Amino acid sequence: MRPALLLLALPLLLACTPTPPTTNDGLPAGPVSGGSPSADAGATPSPPTPAPARLGPWVDPATGDLVVRVRSERATRLAIELFASATGEDARIRDVLARSTDEPVWTARIEGERLRAAGLAAPFLYGLRAWGPNWTFDPAWEPGRHDGFVADVDADGHHFDPNKLLADPHARELTHDPVSRAWKDFGPFMGGEGHRDEDSARMAPKSVALVELAPAPRPAKPTRAFEGDVVYEAHVRGLTKLDPSVPEDERGTYAGAARKARYLRDLGVTAVELLPIHETQNEQNDWSESTDGANYWGYSSLSFFAPERRYARDRSLGGPTRELRAMVDAFHAEGIKVLLDVVYNHTAEGKAGGDPARVPLLSLRGLDGPTYYLGAPDRRFDMDHNGVGADLAVARTGARDLVLASLAYYAEEIGVDGFRFDLASVLGNRCEVGCFAFDANREGGLLREIPARLGARPAAGGPGVDLVAEPWAIGEGTYQLGRFPAGWAEWNDRFRGAVRRTQNRFGVADVPLGELATRVSGSLDVFGTRGARAGVSFVVAHDGMTLADLYTYDGKQNGQAWPFGPSDGGTDDDLAWSQGGDRAAQVRASRVGMALLAVSRGTPMLVMGDERRRSQRGNNNAYNLDAVGSWMDWSSTAEADGFAAFTAALLAQRRSLAALRSGFAPQGRDGDGDGVADVAWLRADGGPADEATWASPSAPLVVRLDAREADPASPVRSVLVVYQRAPASSAIAVPRARAGLAWRRAIDTSAEVPASLPGAETLFAGESYPVQGRSLVVLVER
Repeated sequence: MRPALLLLALPLLLACTPTPPTTNDGLPAGPVSGGSPSADAGATPSPPTPAPARLGPWVDPATGDLVVRVRSERATRLAIELFASATGEDARIRDVLARSTDEPVWTARIEGERLRAAGLAAPFLYGLRAWGPNWTFDPAWEPGRHDGFVADVDADGHHFDPNKLLADPHARELTHDPVSRAWKDFGPFMGGEGHRDEDSARMAPKSVALVELAPAPRPAKPTRAFEGDVVYEAHVRGLTKLDPSVPEDERGTYAGAARKARYLRDLGVTAVELLPIHETQNEQNDWSESTDGANYWGYSSLSFFAPERRYARDRSLGGPTRELRAMVDAFHAEGIKVLLDVVYNHTAEGKAGGDPARVPLLSLRGLDGPTYYLGAPDRRFDMDHNGVGADLAVARTGARDLVLASLAYYAEEIGVDGFRFDLASVLGNRCEVGCFAFDANREGGLLREIPARLGARPAAGGPGVDLVAEPWAIGEGTYQLGRFPAGWAEWNDRFRGAVRRTQNRFGVADVPLGELATRVSGSLDVFGTRGARAGVSFVVAHDGMTLADLYTYDGKQNGQAWPFGPSDGGTDDDLAWSQGGDRAAQVRASRVGMALLAVSRGTPMLVMGDERRRSQRGNNNAYNLDAVGSWMDWSSTAEADGFAAFTAALLAQRRSLAALRSGFAPQGRDGDGDGVADVAWLRADGGPADEATWASPSAPLVVRLDAREADPASPVRSVLVVYQRAPASSAIAVPRARAGLAWRRAIDTSAEVPASLPGAETLFAGESYPVQGRSLVVLVER
């Protein structure tokens, strides 16, 4: 094919406390504390500060009152309980929430005086209990009883069970995970026979109501266009867990990651994309040297607001939030954006399957399952297009607004610069029950509301957020590459596939030159008028082999013993190849894979450790491997250090040459009248590429770009990119340099000639360049 013309608890009272007053419906309101009157008891109290309209917890700075607002369309009663500690104790205060008359929002305001009398101080720990159609309120009910019980789950998909203490979906932090050393499974949080009467309050994660952080100066956010970025996909824990340069108590934390900002800047990274940092079930990873039930990647959110406490050095209440903000500031101080990988397609509450009652009731499902989860045609069950849980019902107002509020919080208060959306096709589903129908442009749909509410960053750069979709999910109709609306970029797996087949299946699964050229040029056949800037180019990602392993193994090696496995799942079609076991060839192939990223249109993404040839020993699905098998290896070796220097030089060349980036849209014409077209595709002999060339599975990729048309101030006048795909070496014709100019070698991936930094290129004179087999060369005319 011809390429497009662009390149590249029951609450017990405390001993000795007076009998508590009751609310007007008979529930205990909480203990009353004695003590002397305050010194200013006779003064006129300040009026309470109005609570903000947002959902979630809020502490009134004037009175110390706690305000909690929760959305539930189908609940018939909600109660709140406050605790002095995260586990092992009963509630000190219980109260009920009042439903608004004009919207399905429930509010509780617990006065500061009452909180203080109960011995509670901010940050406050609390949880919620909910009643609804399948479990009606009975005044005789107490935690651990089933008064009012009708069904574990009814025909409309309601899972209300007041014996389960629920997390506030808008809480800014959670105290701990549901499963712990004391509670080895989700049993206490489950519905169904044998579990419905278990009171989970003593062990359930508590929502944390934080005092608002005082405004303080923060470093400016980077505003560069996304097409000018180099993205580095990393795991907060894995990045520094083995790093000897980081203080031991900071390794694997937000604070530790902050210390790598300068390293990433010097490497040439401009945006760090962090695997999910929302609170997830992973505490057992610390005491179990096994992959059984382990969760390393974090794609199973317990909360869309709370940052993962396990990634914080400071795990005190409020500590994870402060430390996360400080990490963002540290990256910004080095000019690096922070993008978060976010999972809004499902949660950690699983899905209603064979026995629909046997699902954990942790938060959303217990508060209002049908509002937040996509029911199947039989609404007792759930739809699943993500493979691990119920789809979020994003076409419904409650779920949609929860996602938008979470994103706004991280963008505006935490200060992140953008988001990568896991299985983002689910977010485009317009169905409210029982089906999947992708509709990217639906009025009020999430895919349009997200850029509208948050402000997508303009193509030329400026304020806003960068939005990146993983444009697929699981099931019919979920692969939607190229169909996301304006303001979105997308992971381009067609680039990944073309590069892997070209490198590792040459002569077996041939790639016509036209196909490869189209992918290197930004896949305009996919992204159309949105241009090459709509694509994220990548050869590997977290879910698969590392860059080094892609060229070191012939297939996945997931059955290994701890700490490199075992890991179930993973694709059987990595398109990997061991290069015949030749170590030197494996390193050269890694260079080519990295170089193809650097010279291609679309925003390039590399993965943590690619620059040092990090290996997982062939494990291609290390989601459950929280161990040295997945963590970044910082060992200094000649190979690792050399490859890191090579990568830095590649990225420096890309940064210096606007002609290689997506903002340049060549059309095959001489726009500045200097006698050189903005782009010219050539044959190995120097003639223009023809149809036979485009159809060839073995012809080298040769393209010349006019660098001055991309950047009039560029010291480089034109760029020649040559990729010899075939195993044999070949002499490639080099266009005659113009008067006063000369061709210089910037990049050669063969072992003998590493990449050069901009301005330090090696002079080349001759009519042809001997390109080694399976190598990529960049010459610059200056």
